[in-house]
Amino acid sequence: MTAASVTRLLAALPDRLPGLRALYEDLHAHPELSFQEFRTAGIVADRLRRQGWEVSEGVGGTGVVGVLANGEGPVVLLRADMDGLPVQERTGLAYASRATAVDGEGNEVPVMHACGHDMHVTCLLGATAQLAAARGEWRGTVVAVFQPAEEVGGAPAMIEDGFLDRFPRADVCLGQHVAPAPAGFVGTRPGPVMAASDSLRVRLHGRGGHGSTPESTVDPVVMAAAVVMRLQTIVSRETGAAQTAVVTVGSLHAGTKENIIPDTADLRINVRSTATVVRDRTLAAVERIVRAEAAASDAPKDPEITRLNSFPLTVNDGPATSTVMTAIAGVFGEERVFTLPQTLTGSEDFGVFGTALGVPSVFWHFGGADPELFRDIDPETLLTDGLPETVPANHSPYFAPVPDPTIGIGVTALLAAAAAWLCPEDAPAPGGQED
Repeated sequence: MTAASVTRLLAALPDRLPGLRALYEDLHAHPELSFQEFRTAGIVADRLRRQGWEVSEGVGGTGVVGVLANGEGPVVLLRADMDGLPVQERTGLAYASRATAVDGEGNEVPVMHACGHDMHVTCLLGATAQLAAARGEWRGTVVAVFQPAEEVGGAPAMIEDGFLDRFPRADVCLGQHVAPAPAGFVGTRPGPVMAASDSLRVRLHGRGGHGSTPESTVDPVVMAAAVVMRLQTIVSRETGAAQTAVVTVGSLHAGTKENIIPDTADLRINVRSTATVVRDRTLAAVERIVRAEAAASDAPKDPEITRLNSFPLTVNDGPATSTVMTAIAGVFGEERVFTLPQTLTGSEDFGVFGTALGVPSVFWHFGGADPELFRDIDPETLLTDGLPETVPANHSPYFAPVPDPTIGIGVTALLAAAAAWLCPEDAPAPGGQED
């Protein structure tokens, strides 16, 4: 790959940016929950067809896959996720979401693109448009994957829907995520880049009754409170200082009225870990504590512990990561591309594609926040020092990447990384290895 080939691949991008911004604002205003991305999938499929891609819809539920074959050469998979989150948006933007939806349990919830998946879709559609319009600058095949339900089963669902047999087998899988870092900076690392994730649903059984006579009941609310507090000791007292784990109780529901002790309490627990031994020990500790607190409360039934979803570490292939970082640095400058100092505690199911295909994958993060918010702050210190209070993080009701210059950066990063395989000059052999 040469800088000239990437420059030619990006030639029409400035003219395309106003339309991409309009698309981004539309997607942001109309988020959809996991496996409900029907409107988004329809927009994606329509745009891909008009660009000249071969399109398959309904892959793994609401997933869309576009294939563009352009002569002999490597096969590169590019992936974006599409789903929003049950969050009430508070950004105050003119294009803020006012959407609501019914979740999988029948509850009406607000919906927001609080994790930037609208940005991911926009950037990948920008990249697919550039690739379709500049076929003379590259050769090979691109598989553009627009995935539903990131981190809640979307990637496995696409694999189970025959992905490996239905589409060209990639030589490398590439993906990215917008982050609360200054727009213009890109970061990743070889090896483990994002944590494993495990989500559990726990139902604690008590014996309900009148709030005035608690002695005749087994109170599952008190039981749940004890579980929540004791779970905090897993990280503080059972995880080594040099190890990493996060245990979060993100949901606790019990009862219907203040003077009625209910029969049950339901918790949803999420565990993040960066090593297999820590993961196994943490999950075992969660189950041990839940069962022990139920026994201590003399619960009439054992607790029910259900695994909701589970994703392993996201691991970047070393040689392929070096190729991607070099390619992106060649466009943005080495001072704007940095190696993450540690594995992030966020999680991704992107790695499912590379693992299932048996090929290298690379996942990177690109900044989407106003650089002015980071004046006099070194981007490489953000992971150790934390974000400034003025910068909302992913999943916040205030999270919203700035469209300019984030869209252009995201499109450029995807194209630069893909060009390392697709552009003829000095392209690496399939799998990221140099000849």
